[in-house]
Amino acid sequence: QVQVKESGGGSVQPGESLRLSCVVSGLAFSQFLVTWFRQSPGKEREYVGTIGSTNEDAHVAEPVKGRFTISRDFGKNTAYLQMNNLQIDDTGVYLCYAGASSGHYWGQGTQVTVSG
Repeated sequence: QVQVKESGGGSVQPGESLRLSCVVSGLAFSQFLVTWFRQSPGKEREYVGTIGSTNEDAHVAEPVKGRFTISRDFGKNTAYLQMNNLQIDDTGVYLCYAGASSGHYWGQGTQVTVSG
């Protein structure tokens, strides 16, 4: 019943922006944490950011601080990752994770490619 689905990935050039969305269904949206990770072939999964029950309760990792912002829209049951000034090293599969007392739920990921 619980489903986590990311969208919004694509191919961009350095300096451009993307906004990723994570729709979580089957859970009360205010009762779980949303965390973004990213992974590239041959590299470990990397923490990107997390958000709790309010948009003020948000954190992003140091490598993306100042460029990425994480937020939630409770009316749409959606979490967002706004990625500005993208760089080649930001390339990877971006994964959304919902952590609740009932379990841990992962999306399939959305590809972000920064090149050119």
